Amino acid sequence: MDLSPGESVIFQGRPSWRSILSFYFLGLLAAGAAGVIGGLAASAGVGIAIGAGVFVIVLIAGWLKRVFTKYTITTRRLRVQRGVLTRQIQETRVDRLQDHAIRQTLPERLLRVGTIDFATAGEEAGDLRFGGIAAPESVVAKIDRVIAQSEAPPIPPAATPPPAAAE
Repeated sequence: MDLSPGESVIFQGRPSWRSILSFYFLGLLAAGAAGVIGGLAASAGVGIAIGAGVFVIVLIAGWLKRVFTKYTITTRRLRVQRGVLTRQIQETRVDRLQDHAIRQTLPERLLRVGTIDFATAGEEAGDLRFGGIAAPESVVAKIDRVIAQSEAPPIPPAATPPPAAAE
């Protein structure tokens, strides 16, 4: 991502590994079911091979999804970049942010991850979503600080003292 002059990165990250644990758990159940079906249809060895193959595919799919999702917040923009074979980039300016919401299910609260939905001004293709973010409150606090700094009036230059009177 190219930064414009005066712009700096305040957050850059990916979904937390903890956010995909439920995906891996469901994948393990699916692998077990596939293994049992394969074992009943052929033999125990075939069932184990099928179950292991399905679980390896699930592990790779979860890893790829996590690694190829990137969240960036700068002093001027929010950006979400996704995709393995194709790429989708969604971006908005910080001054267009109107609201945010943090969502955490009970398992997400226990794992200290959550989803941040950002509502933006105007009719864009959709609002931004940072999913699976570790400590979402701290990410929102960083954005709030950037917004507060951009809205603060500029500091006036120091006044020069009046010239000393001649004696």
